[in-house]
Amino acid sequence: MVLKLLPVSSALWDPSQKGVCLGIVEFKRPQLSALRSYTLGLKFGHEQLQKGRPIILGTFLCASQRPKKSPSFKIQEASSQNVDLPKRLPKNKKKPYPIPFEKIKQAARKDKKLAQMGIEKPLDPPKNGLLVPDLIPVAYEVVDAWKVLIKDLAQLLHIIPVYACSECSEVHVAQTGHHIQNCLGQTSASRRSFHSWVKGSINDVLVPIESYHLYDPFGRRIKHETRFEYDRIPAVVELCIQAGLDIPEYPSRRRTSPIRMIGKRVLDRGGYVEEPKPWRSANSYSLADFDTYGACGRFPPPTSSDVARIAQETVDAYEIVRLGVEKLMKKYTVKACGYCSEVHVGPWGHNAKLCGEFKHQWRDGKHGWQDATVDEVFPPNYVWHVQDPKGPPMTGALRRFYGKAPAVVEVCMQAGAQIPRKYVPMMRLDIVVPDSEEARLVA
Repeated sequence: MVLKLLPVSSALWDPSQKGVCLGIVEFKRPQLSALRSYTLGLKFGHEQLQKGRPIILGTFLCASQRPKKSPSFKIQEASSQNVDLPKRLPKNKKKPYPIPFEKIKQAARKDKKLAQMGIEKPLDPPKNGLLVPDLIPVAYEVVDAWKVLIKDLAQLLHIIPVYACSECSEVHVAQTGHHIQNCLGQTSASRRSFHSWVKGSINDVLVPIESYHLYDPFGRRIKHETRFEYDRIPAVVELCIQAGLDIPEYPSRRRTSPIRMIGKRVLDRGGYVEEPKPWRSANSYSLADFDTYGACGRFPPPTSSDVARIAQETVDAYEIVRLGVEKLMKKYTVKACGYCSEVHVGPWGHNAKLCGEFKHQWRDGKHGWQDATVDEVFPPNYVWHVQDPKGPPMTGALRRFYGKAPAVVEVCMQAGAQIPRKYVPMMRLDIVVPDSEEARLVA
């Protein structure tokens, strides 16, 4: 078989069309013998590729219109701008598992197989109740940054106005509330989905997520009848306590021998130890420094010369807390309800029947525990980014031009802090918000 490339006419080929090749090829099909093997060579040129006998002409059409990617294409994707935030999950469904469910089932089958064979489950710290020495400094660093975050944010809220809707969870950082009609409160229909703005507090910016404090996370589980015997503290602080932070008011059991388990059954936990009563000492931590309630009343407003410095300290503390919580959660187990915002720090969730979300009657009010994410323990609480806090209020007609940012970052930016680069894509800083009449002409 012989192929011959015939000259291409000008009607079939246009030099201005890059990436397109149209041509006619002449096929020479020899009479092949069954006793000889023939190889087909292909070489484009004016010579015949292989000599043969009688020929049979044929034509083929080859077209390629795929443009060659520019070398800067990947760089443009890496530095993308105007990233949309993840959509809010519907309340009539369970939250997705942070770990694929197939991996959860594989781990459960592996544990069950070892239990049937009578083999103990191999546990590494902190799964066996022992501390991880490398994470103890991280726990202290997170708590120190947590106290700085509460103190500085309470000072900034004296000069940066924050508004919260009295009917829903919407928060806005500006001189006035926005006019976007997205309220989901009970009386939103009578207000045409406009928000009912009131003065916000630090709890509207830094959402408090609390957890039960346990002296022994591997001990007795909290029952519904005994839930009032345990204190509720911020989940970030409880995570640091279990990671090695020592607070006299909230003691924690430090084991010297590991826990032994077969499957889900605990063989040896070192016995049950009665939780000591909280006590106070003169040189102990101040519990008020860990709590956001009443923080604005404890700290006075800053001077005008210190506003920018405090704003930058607040952003840095916020990033330290978030990065530290992420490191600790890679080792220490934190559970979250798949239906509500309840969080429990420990290997197992509690048995308090406090869930009132989707189909809680089917679960008798018990929580649907699953592995927690960083956003559930330390929620960012996204708010609309305001380019001009003293300008006109935001409107619903222009909402596609607005960006969003965590509430703490938005407060600090309006106070003069430098924003970390990872928040720039979601804030849409490169978009010029048009007037309401110009928005109709935007494609």
